[in-house]
Amino acid sequence: MNERSPRRPRKDIFRVGAPHLLLPALALTFTLWAAAQTPDPKAIMASVYSENTSHDETIRATFDVFDKTGQSRRKKFILLRIGPLGDSKTLLRFTDPAEIRGVTLLSINQSGVADRQFMYIPAQQRVRPVAPQERSERFIGSDFTYEDIAEPALSDFTYKLLDASDVMEGHATYKIESTPVDPARSQYKYIYFWIARDIHVILHEEMYGQDGHLLRTLHASDLKKVSGFWGARHIEVQTVPDGTRTNLTFDEAHFNTGLSEQLFSPDTFGTAKF
Repeated sequence: MNERSPRRPRKDIFRVGAPHLLLPALALTFTLWAAAQTPDPKAIMASVYSENTSHDETIRATFDVFDKTGQSRRKKFILLRIGPLGDSKTLLRFTDPAEIRGVTLLSINQSGVADRQFMYIPAQQRVRPVAPQERSERFIGSDFTYEDIAEPALSDFTYKLLDASDVMEGHATYKIESTPVDPARSQYKYIYFWIARDIHVILHEEMYGQDGHLLRTLHASDLKKVSGFWGARHIEVQTVPDGTRTNLTFDEAHFNTGLSEQLFSPDTFGTAKF
């Protein structure tokens, strides 16, 4: 009986013949896994909006406005909001100093619709709409513009996740580039957001004008959890070309107090009590 040649061990099949099948399969598996782990930037931004699930909120806050020489003026106001963030109505009314007491700004923010804003000045006893060309102007001398005061709808921008590993205020962050869908509806060409990974709060922003130059920065600090919602107690906005800045301090906040829809109407600006 003829002896057969010894059979090669099966392990040689995998060691010699299989890499052309096995390695691409492993590479594809890793690629799919990596893709699954890459966060969706729009979903991150959506989570920033949905972090606060309250139906309404009442905030008392302070603007400390600094000119380029460092001189400051303090302005106090109350801010009311009804409806979900990005699809809401907000009402900001100054309470101090006396010369701006009662000045009120109503912002109506609806997804898919251009923001509408109305201004009430007690000395004039009239309500007027804020014109589109005013949206890039400073709001009552602060470093916030009318556009900044309004709450943009999530769908008004496109989002891109950038490669960054910055730590801010003790939190690892995502860096997201936001670009207006309609350039005519924003003073900004793009905005960079740094968002805390663990609690999805905006910690820093860089806002660039249509010419690509840095216009403003925003930095949030002193993060606290109030009534189950995370937020910053201090926000500083700097207007880079002018060398000015505004510090915003949230003095107190109340949620779900049952604010009336009637408060958010231009018809009640002169008479509403809150």
